[in-house]
Amino acid sequence: MAAATFVTVTGNAYANQIPIKNVFVHHVFFWLKEPQNTEARTDFETGLQGLITVPQIQSSHIGNPVESPREVVDDSFTYSYMAFFKNKEDQAIYQTHPIHLKFIEDCQHLWAKVIVYDAMD
Repeated sequence: MAAATFVTVTGNAYANQIPIKNVFVHHVFFWLKEPQNTEARTDFETGLQGLITVPQIQSSHIGNPVESPREVVDDSFTYSYMAFFKNKEDQAIYQTHPIHLKFIEDCQHLWAKVIVYDAMD
């Protein structure tokens, strides 16, 4: 993602033209206890917006599931949060960063389930 962050693309680009290389990808899926509760969603989204201010995060993405009839697609989660780090060390700093710890403290009562996938090439 770091390469894509610094490259301005005009016209069409293909995945092999802007590869995401040498980054640590931290992908977290959240299932809220009350996904239909507007106030809970607003509180959670506010928490996520604060979370992405951790300086070690190079880029981030916050999203919601896209309904799919395909059996291989899990669209049961409420929020997807992805953060890109320069390396494993920066991700380790993030894990104990006061902003990350505050997010957990302020928002953990809102979720019923969390799954994390970390990857690096």
